[in-house]
Amino acid sequence: MNTETTPQADIGLIGLAVMGQNLVLNMNDHGYTVAVFNRTVSKVDDFLENEAKGTQVIGTHSIEELVGTLKSPRRVMLMIKAGKPVDDAIEELIPHLEAGDIIIDGGNTLFADTDRREKYLASKGLLYVGSGVSGGEEGARRGPSIMPGGSPAAWPAVKEIFQSIAAKVEDGTPCCEWVGQGGAGHYVKMVHNGIEYGDMQLIGEAYSLLKTYLGLSADEMATVFAEWNKGELDSYLIEITAEILAYKDADGAPLVDKILDVAGQKGTGKWTVISSAELGQPVTLISEAVYARCISAFKDQRVRAAGVLNGPRLTFTGDKAQFIEQVRQALYASKMVSYTQGYMLMRAAAEEYGWELNYGGIALMWRGGCIIRSRFLSKIKEAFDADPALMNLMLDPFFTKVLTEAQDAWRTVIATAVKAGIPVPAFSSALSFYDGFRSAELPANLLQAQRDYFGAHTYERTDKARGEFFHTNWTGTGGTTSSSVYSA
Repeated sequence: MNTETTPQADIGLIGLAVMGQNLVLNMNDHGYTVAVFNRTVSKVDDFLENEAKGTQVIGTHSIEELVGTLKSPRRVMLMIKAGKPVDDAIEELIPHLEAGDIIIDGGNTLFADTDRREKYLASKGLLYVGSGVSGGEEGARRGPSIMPGGSPAAWPAVKEIFQSIAAKVEDGTPCCEWVGQGGAGHYVKMVHNGIEYGDMQLIGEAYSLLKTYLGLSADEMATVFAEWNKGELDSYLIEITAEILAYKDADGAPLVDKILDVAGQKGTGKWTVISSAELGQPVTLISEAVYARCISAFKDQRVRAAGVLNGPRLTFTGDKAQFIEQVRQALYASKMVSYTQGYMLMRAAAEEYGWELNYGGIALMWRGGCIIRSRFLSKIKEAFDADPALMNLMLDPFFTKVLTEAQDAWRTVIATAVKAGIPVPAFSSALSFYDGFRSAELPANLLQAQRDYFGAHTYERTDKARGEFFHTNWTGTGGTTSSSVYSA
């Protein structure tokens, strides 16, 4: 351990789990001297003796020692569990920091906590950055997507480091740019994770159709996904799906077939759904993806129900190649809806919280390094470059064309799944959203009449100006007093 007292580290990092370790090594590779600390201090020594051996990494055994190694303005990055541990670490750091120093939270933190912490630290003269980091262990090591927000004054002091270690797109542009004030960075990361939930569920539903309905083997499906990855669906998640399906256990059997069908989740998908409800945004596909994981957790009940509740048993007799192509189109169209909903949510949040989000820039940040990186994201950037005020991605000419062309296949796949008794909640919700959004008229007029009938909640009329509300005494005994108006 280096015990010199002269400040020499460019940045400090607290939290030496795999993500923290890999970010440290990534920074070291790019010429930055990093000081590290971990609450279990033995991990510091283990890291220096193993993964960080031969590097310029400085090990420290206390918060005070860590801060003492840092050049001014001091930059300390937290890679620890979200929630109370972050608040505790902040309180430990405050006494050792000076005005203008910067604390960075790189974990999956709820954006409202980041907003609160930025304001709190500003009252003490300190700067705060809440930064989403995506890409998993490999991304952290080789180049993640980084989504920083918080105190704008902190960005010049962290920009060089973050953009150096971030993934790069084809022209060398880093997948990292300032997102916005307060919790904006963590909000964008939250939506990223929600879209990730949706992408994974859609891929799972495609896998289920190919396996359960078509009867393809794991090797055959690996070939299908590898082929899909050469075209419009080219993405990290499609790529690793092909590799997972091809992977064999020690006995030569596909490992995926031996993995229990119970999905875990850490909460970011749920946060996305909660925020969408609060902002009145119909993020239906991500919601279904979250609830599909919840249903998977009822494994024992599902096994029991499988022997009690009846459903159809269909045998496929058609053209397998044709149906595989229809599934591909349904997956592509549904993916477009998922991103459309995610961008609707970010736009609503920006309006609610006063953020100025660069929507094309966000697509660029997601283009490399992160879990949802894909060729498809370049189309989103092009859409917002062409029309920065675009309210809905489905109205961009490219998206409109693809959704129109995929529509027959999309409907065929969902209808087939329903007839075969195969659950496809994400596919189905995507198509229902598409149909709802393209409908000039919906049955909400009857719903409003019902609300006014039983609760005097009022309604607007098609033959009157918007914003003028009416109440009818439907029974003749209900009176003329109306309820207050609420519109999501």
